[in-house]
Amino acid sequence: NTAEEEEDPERQRFLVELEFVQSLANAHYVRWLASEGFLRDEKFIRYLDYLLYWKSPEYTKFLVYPHCLRFLDLLQHAEVRNLLTNDHSYALLLADQQYYHWL
Repeated sequence: NTAEEEEDPERQRFLVELEFVQSLANAHYVRWLASEGFLRDEKFIRYLDYLLYWKSPEYTKFLVYPHCLRFLDLLQHAEVRNLLTNDHSYALLLADQQYYHWL
């Protein structure tokens, strides 16, 4: 990376958002977000809505873990956010289903 690339705020934002969106592929991380109260925070919920642009083909090509988009979709629903916040076993169920899907 050149110093110019590292100072480009648009590039930095892209990289931060890419990393965050992909982190949603980890059900245990999503559960941590719930346990820390993020899934009840209106600003965070709006941020999740904003991140839906990652579903467009011009951005999906950068994803290494495209199943993160399924978690992003699920987090758009208050019912899912409430389940994750109030029922630890729901996050474990999601993690198990993800694991068995990969087998």
